[in-house]
Order: sequence, then structure tokens, then C-alpha cells
Amino acid sequence: AFASLVFTVTDPNDLSVINEFRKGLENPEVLKWPENGGDPCGSPVWPHIVCSGSRIQQIQVMGLGLKGPLPQNLNKLSRLTHLGLQKNQFSGKLPSFSGLSELSFAYLDFNQFDTIPLDFFDGLVNLQVLALDGNPLNATSGWSLPNGLQDSAQLINLTMINCNLAGPLPEFLGTMSSLEVLLLSTNRLSGPIPGTFKDAVLKMLWLNDQSGDGMSGSIDVVATMVSLTHLWLHGNQFSGKIPVEIGNLTNLKDLSVNTNKLVGLIPESLANMPLDNLDLNNNHFMGPVPKFKATNVSFMSNSFCQTKQGAVCAPEVMALLEFLDGVNYPSRLVESWSGNNPCDGRWWGISCGDNQKVSVINLPKSNLSGTLSPSIANLESVTRIYLESNNLSGFVPSSWTSLKSVSILDLSNNNISPPLPKFTTPLKLVLNGNPKLTSNPPGANPSPNNSTTPADSPTSSVPSSRPNSSSSVIFKPGEQSPEKKDSKSKIAIVVVPIAGSLLLVFLAIPLYIYVCKKSKDKHQAPTALVVHPRDLSDSDNVVKIAIANQTNGSLSTVNASGSASIHSGEPHIIEAGNLLISVQVLRNVTKNFSPENELGRGGFGVVYKGELDDGTQIAVKRMEAGIV
Repeated sequence: AFASLVFTVTDPNDLSVINEFRKGLENPEVLKWPENGGDPCGSPVWPHIVCSGSRIQQIQVMGLGLKGPLPQNLNKLSRLTHLGLQKNQFSGKLPSFSGLSELSFAYLDFNQFDTIPLDFFDGLVNLQVLALDGNPLNATSGWSLPNGLQDSAQLINLTMINCNLAGPLPEFLGTMSSLEVLLLSTNRLSGPIPGTFKDAVLKMLWLNDQSGDGMSGSIDVVATMVSLTHLWLHGNQFSGKIPVEIGNLTNLKDLSVNTNKLVGLIPESLANMPLDNLDLNNNHFMGPVPKFKATNVSFMSNSFCQTKQGAVCAPEVMALLEFLDGVNYPSRLVESWSGNNPCDGRWWGISCGDNQKVSVINLPKSNLSGTLSPSIANLESVTRIYLESNNLSGFVPSSWTSLKSVSILDLSNNNISPPLPKFTTPLKLVLNGNPKLTSNPPGANPSPNNSTTPADSPTSSVPSSRPNSSSSVIFKPGEQSPEKKDSKSKIAIVVVPIAGSLLLVFLAIPLYIYVCKKSKDKHQAPTALVVHPRDLSDSDNVVKIAIANQTNGSLSTVNASGSASIHSGEPHIIEAGNLLISVQVLRNVTKNFSPENELGRGGFGVVYKGELDDGTQIAVKRMEAGIV
């Protein structure tokens, strides 16, 4: 008994844990531990065990093919510093490591552990390396790193590849001042890289191939991690541009961003980096392919204008891509603006003239945000620019005043800021709906050529609908802008100035007498009175009023000068200016003069609203039969 007491030096608690560890194995013989008991820290020391005095410090069984669970009281090995269980077939629930304050290295990777307790990381204050890769932990719901891990201030390596981590990347990982290796590939992480990773001392960061929605957002923050040598972000939903500051990562050797939603031009700073490997495949990179200094580089399946390194893009392509950069790359444009010819029919919102030069930019309601690029001034053939109803801000570039051919510039319903540049050529400048321009901007006055005629119909490569220009206030350079109109005025019965209204009243009285006389001769009361908006593009500012006779379709048109014209032979047709409308169409668009379409009542009848097939809104005054 005395001899047994002398030679059994292993701490009893440690001996109890080790014996339970062995009993739980399906193949304990692989360990070659004594079958009839013994002393792990005695002489001879058991294989795979390292002791310090009577306490077990290390268990190293890597790659032995051991099968079975771990004892749930493993954390009673309170002096344990190294645990190497990797590359076996351990299974079941991981025991809590709470209280293992001296544990520095824990390799649990490439086993079959299926559950991790919530308090697993508590109190691991000396932990330097933790590997849990390749374990199907919480496979159904996934799991996230608890805040307790941030107490492991000495942590250098954290690898958890393919172990069902889910949710956002914890912010505290970016603040751990000793963390150099963070490998979290092929999990279920989502959301952006937190801003706390700014200036992190990481050398290796793997966030690639997240399942589900994947990680998203900008990658700007990685350009601040100047210690990085390996950066893997592929197989996610990262968007935006590669930051120019990526060139500050002078230690970087391996960069993989393939299969994301990154956009824009490749920064020259990236092209000049002497990387070992650079993978840019399967994104939306645009513009020219630069000459890369990387040893191995791939850039397939992008939207480059050329396929060879160093080949330049057409000038119009570069001008449009710089514009796209300013408006933050809306997805619809990114997907269609590719290649080296904006006139090939694929570029959404772009139309070209017979000279195969860009003539129209037609992008209303296109989710544009950001600012206007000076590069549009390089499109010398552009005649019309429609950018209304977006979220554009900032100034109109002064370089745009050099556009000699532009006749219409519609920036209504944005957030443009004053001052406006002074255009040297006449154009229709539409600015209503910009809150910062409600006061008179310098250098603009209401244009006397305030035409409400819609623009020409766009081609198939241009959005098919145009907003009704009569709802816009149109300016010309060098004149004062009027106050912002009430939004309720966006109905296409155009309110003429007071003088014009008075003229209309004086014209209406004799016209009414004339119509009554004609109607008595025909024994038929007129059924519709159409007041056409004043066309300010006409030199004499004619106000035209048309009356349709339902009996024979004849039409009387009276203008401000008192002249009249009669058009016959086309029954039930009303002609007003450049509009030709049948009475049946008027019935259809007003729902047969339904009360729900009623706008108001006057001394001569009821006014109804309607909308033509092309989106033009109209107002129709129907004469009351009792007036005749």
C-alpha cells in the first residue's frame, strides 16, 4: 500500500477524467494505455499524455481514428494547456471548456461534434489557438460566437471553417488586438464586414463561400487592414467598388473576390500590386482591363469593354461609365451596360442617332443616386437628357454648358443644389421638384418657349414611357426661375396666365352663341367642349377651343384672332392642336363621363379627367344640354 501511494502521483481528479475519457471510446486500444489502470503521470508516462508534476497538461491524439464522445467533465483538467483532438471521429456534444483558464491551444477540428454549449468559451483567458473546423455543430439552426470569446484577449488564431456559424460577423472580432488569423469560410454568415474591423491587425481573413444570402455590403474596410497577406471574399454578395486604397496592402499576396456583385473600374492601385494570385472572375467589373502585375490573374465573366489587358475603351463608353460611377451603379444599368459600343441596342436608356453616336440619355425613375458626372460633356452628339424622378444631388457640372446640341435637360424631382451653371445655348431646363431650387436660382428665367409637347417616342433601347412634360416648369439660361408649383397641379388641364384666362372668357361668349345657333339648325345639342392647353411654342400663343357635333362629326375651331375652321367627313372626331381624339375615346378615358372622374363644375358644364393610352392626362368639359 505504501508503494502504491508513492508511485501514484497523478492528481485523482485528473485520473478520474482520463479514465472516463478512455471508457467512452469505441476503440481505446488505439491509445495503448495500460488496460488494468495505472498512473498517467507516473513512470512510464502514458502515450499521448504530457504532465507537469501530478497534473495533466496536454492530451495529443491527432489523427488516431478515435471514435466516441468526450467526457462532459473534461473542464476538470484545470491545468490543461494543450488539447489536440483533431482529425479523429469524436462525436456527440462538446463538453464545456468553461474554467480552463490555462488552456492555450485547442484543436478540435475535423471531427463529428454536433452540439456546442453556450458557455463553451467562458473563462478561456489564455487561449491563443482554437480550431473547430469541419464539425457539424448545431446543423439545423446554426450557431453564433458568444460574447464570452472576447475575453480571450491573447487569441491569435481562430479557425471555424464549415461548422455552421450563422448570423452576422461579431463586431468584437475586429477589436481583438492579438487576432492575426480568422478563417470562417463555408458557413452561414450574413451581413457586412463590421466597421470595427477598421485597422485590424489580421494577416489572414477568409470569409468566402457563405451559404444562404451570404455576406454583403461594401469591402472598403479591408483596405485599412495593412497587415493582410491572404484575403478570401469569394462566393458572397459583396457589392460596390474595389477601394482605391487596396494598394496600401503592401503585404498582400493572395486576393480572391470572385463570384460577388462588385462593380466599377479596376483601380490602377490594384493592377500594380505584385500579388501571387488575383481572382476577379464573375463580377460586374467594367471599363478596360488593366495590365496586371500579379503572377496569376483571372478576370473572366465580367462586363469589361475589352478582353485584352491594356486595351482602351471607346471615349463614349468611358464617359457613360464615369456617369454610372457618379450615380452609384444601379443594378439595371450595370447588367446592360457592357461591351465597347453603347449603340448596339443593349444599353438601357441610351439611344443613338444615324451617326452611331449617343443622342439621348433617357433614365427617369431609374434608381439613380449620387451626383452628376462632368464626363457627360464628352458626349458631343447628345440632344436630350431625361433624369427626372431619381435621387440625384449636388450641382449640375459646369462642363455640361459645353454641350452644343442638347435641347432638353430634365432634372425635375431630384435634389439638385444651386447655383446652376449658365448655359450658352438655348435649351429647355426642367427643374421643378428640387427642394433646394425653390427660390430663384441665379441665371435662369421662365422660358417663353415653355412647350408642353411630349418628347419624341424613344427607341426600343430606351424606357418606353415619358412623364407628361406639362407637369414640369421649364427654364432657359440667363433668366429667373418661378416658385415651385403645388404637386396637385400635375393634371394636364394647363392653367394659363390670368390674361389668357380672361381672353378665353371673352372668346367663349361669342363662341357659345355661335354654337347655339348651329346646334338649333341641326336640332342636336353639342355634347363635348375640349379646351386645348395653350401651346407656348406657337408664335401667337393661340388658345384653341374645339366643339364636336355628335350628329355629323363636324368640328369648329376658333382661335384668339377670331378665325374658324370646319373639318368634316370624320364622324365623332375632335382635333385640338396636334391631338386628334374621337368622342368614343373621350368616353372610354373618362369612363363614360363617370362621376368618379369629375374634376369640377362650371356655368357651361362639368369637367372630367382622363388619361390617354400614352400616359397623357386630359380634361374634358361636357356641355350641359339644358344650356342650349
